[in-house]
Amino acid sequence: MANPVCEVLLTEARLKAPRGDVDPSTHSTSLRARLSLRTSLAAGAAVDFWGIVRGTEDGRGIDGIEYEAHQAMAEHQLTLIAQRAIEKFALELIVIHHRIGFIAAGEASLFVRVASRHRAEAFRASQWAVDELKRKVPIWKRPKYKIDNQAASEGKLNRQAEPHLISRG
Repeated sequence: MANPVCEVLLTEARLKAPRGDVDPSTHSTSLRARLSLRTSLAAGAAVDFWGIVRGTEDGRGIDGIEYEAHQAMAEHQLTLIAQRAIEKFALELIVIHHRIGFIAAGEASLFVRVASRHRAEAFRASQWAVDELKRKVPIWKRPKYKIDNQAASEGKLNRQAEPHLISRG
């Protein structure tokens, strides 16, 4: 395997997948092309994973989730995970993008793309990378719970219902 592509990103911007192109005739050495699904003629499988914010957390409705991170440590851990995945699963490419800040229910908070010679490695690598991210990367989430409008207007908010910082790990 020659020069696998590795990209990690923490961003407040909406996540978008790098342009996906599986037509081998478009093979190029530009960074944009290298982040596409067609990284080399050796890659026979690619898996994209999107982590989407659900509309509920702990059985309660939410508007979204506020993600916070220790930026430098999180980027370092994401890079270590990506590099380890390349070695462990013989990947041609790995892209890990995680969004921070407020993400509304239904929006993506995580994007992972892996490409490898065979599908089994691609599926395993994708799952492994997400599991490692949740275990090791200093990113925390705080759900923004929906508030019952009547209770709020009457000043009857349940103090125990207030959100608190929750570690992802």
